[in-house]
This record gives sequence, structure tokens and C-alpha cells, in this order.
Amino acid sequence: MKKFFLLALIAAATISTNAQTVNDIPIKDIDVEYVQIVGTSKFLSTKLTIQIDFGQRTKFFSSGKETIVKDEDGKVMDFNSMIDALNFMSKNGFEFVNAYAISVSNQNVYHYLLRNRKIKSKD
Repeated sequence: MKKFFLLALIAAATISTNAQTVNDIPIKDIDVEYVQIVGTSKFLSTKLTIQIDFGQRTKFFSSGKETIVKDEDGKVMDFNSMIDALNFMSKNGFEFVNAYAISVSNQNVYHYLLRNRKIKSKD
């Protein structure tokens, strides 16, 4: 019985640690040196939706949903702020490089450039 309980506990921990994804790729497995996160405010909310661009192929007439961060259940993740998103990306192996914001239709759109700590540049 103890072995069964231990096995069930390990299985539950494995299932609960499924990675957050972008374009069905776990964020920790993105194998590029740089990514850009773009944060836009949600309508009538203080939350942000984050899109990640790592040079992935997207459909020509896509709505951008392939680049939105999703949780382990496939639901769009919301972030409290860009710092919340930056901390999330840091936990997934990325470090801050640069940031800028632009205004589109009276709405700020935040762009953060991040570098993958696992990838060593060939300088």
C-alpha cells in the first residue's frame, strides 16, 4: 500500500509540473538565444496578456494566439504586470536584456527582450 501511495504521489507531481507553453512548446524547452515578450492590457482589466516571439513559424492569417503563453491546461495565462511576466520568464531560464514601450490606439504595448541563460553565445 505504501508503494502504491508513493507511486501515486510521484505521478501526481509529474502531472502537475507540466510546462507552460507557447505554440505547444514548453517555455523551458525553447532552444533559442533571444526571445521577445510583448505585453498588452486586457480589456477592462488590470491584467496583461503576454505573447512570446522566439522566431517561431506562425500561420499567415493567424490572430496571434500561437504566441500567447498558456498554462498546463491550455488556458491563456494572465499576468499582473510586466514584472510578473519577467519573474515568470526568469524562473524558466531567461534573463532581462532591454525593454521599451510603444503606444498603439491609446494603449501601451510593452516589449521586453530576454536572453536564454542556457544558450552560450559564440563570441
